[in-house]
Amino acid sequence: MTYLIYIVAALAEIAGCFSIWAWWRLEKSPLWLAPGLASLALFGLLLALIDVSAAGRAYAAYGGIYITASLGWLWLVEGVRPDRWDLAGSALCIVGASVILLAPRGA
Repeated sequence: MTYLIYIVAALAEIAGCFSIWAWWRLEKSPLWLAPGLASLALFGLLLALIDVSAAGRAYAAYGGIYITASLGWLWLVEGVRPDRWDLAGSALCIVGASVILLAPRGA
C-alpha cells in the first residue's frame, strides 16, 4: 500500500508542478494554477499517510519514487522517451527508496 500511496503522491506533485510550468513557461492560462495547487495539496496529504516513524524518512524514500514517476511523465506526457541512463538511474533510486522503507529498525 505504501508504494501505491507514493505513486499517487508523485503523480499529484508532478501534475501540480506541471500546471505552474504550463502557466509560466508554456504561456497557458492562469486558470491552470487552481487545479495545480489542489493537486499539490493532495500530494502533501498523501505523504502524511505514509506509515513511518519520521517525516524525513518518508520524504527520503519518496524521492526515489518521484524520480521514476517523473521519467514516466517525461515519456507519457511530454513524448520524450527516457534513455538507458535515465532507466539505470531510476532503478538505482527505487532500490535506494526500498532500502529506506524496508530496512529492519528497532522500536
